[in-house]
Amino acid sequence: MSAWGWVEWLLNPPQGLSLGMILLISYVLGLLHGATPDEHTWPITFSYAVGKYSTKGGMKAGFLFSLGFTLQRALLTTLGFLGLAYFYQKYNLDGPVYVVVGIVMAIAGSYILKGKYLHLELDRLLGSRTHGRAAERKNIYEQLRDVPLKMTIVHGLIAGFGFGAYASVITFILAPRVGSLLYAPLPGAMFGLGTMTMQIIFGAAFANLARLKGLGEEGVKRLGAATAGRTLYYGGLAFVVIGLLIVLFPTIDYLALSTGVPIPNLDAVDVGLILVLTVVGGIGIGSMIKAYRELNSISSATRARS
Repeated sequence: MSAWGWVEWLLNPPQGLSLGMILLISYVLGLLHGATPDEHTWPITFSYAVGKYSTKGGMKAGFLFSLGFTLQRALLTTLGFLGLAYFYQKYNLDGPVYVVVGIVMAIAGSYILKGKYLHLELDRLLGSRTHGRAAERKNIYEQLRDVPLKMTIVHGLIAGFGFGAYASVITFILAPRVGSLLYAPLPGAMFGLGTMTMQIIFGAAFANLARLKGLGEEGVKRLGAATAGRTLYYGGLAFVVIGLLIVLFPTIDYLALSTGVPIPNLDAVDVGLILVLTVVGGIGIGSMIKAYRELNSISSATRARS
């Protein structure tokens, strides 16, 4: 069987599977979910992992986020077994979930930035020059708080209410076949553990992006916190805006340009992929570059005065 054939088999598993095979398929689907650019996982893991600026911290961020996600998925497959998950088929919850996820992201970002960054940015947008650029940059980096990793569990629980192709398989195909309510949470739990495996790996990789040369330990710590704060705050606003647009204009959520790749999250350029690229690629990497330049500027000014 070709690689694409195996993917098709995983997404459309046959009848008569044993419980062990159902759980194995659920875990593999979780690996695929965690490895592909999903808007419910990557932006959160990136933000918190970069904020911890170390392999261990990044892995912890990926683990805690996926822990909340796994608990929700276990609940979801239980509902699927009981036939109570029909509301996912009747209603499109993407818009409301995006809005709630975005609000939580913005709150976490605001906490990291001590709430002052919004004030400073509004001053800039309104044309105020109360604060000089150098003073503004210094003020931001002196106010940064540590990244609250416990919030990742909350994010995971909320993000788990997002629904896609992988969730459809474990909820409506695999969960009803486990044979007993006692086993109903297991496909969701295994799916969550598969996602967790990949998010831990990506969390470690994302965290090490913050370790740029020439900044020193304290500089790397500040760069990570600033990047996390800005990504969560502005990424959260992006989620809220997209979520509200989907609520007002539901057809937006169904617009997609096929890529020809038969793997969910890679099969089309759609709202989800655009959100991942915007938050991680645009806001996240852009914030990292911005912070790197600002910290270098502050360091140069400090050396010039000494």
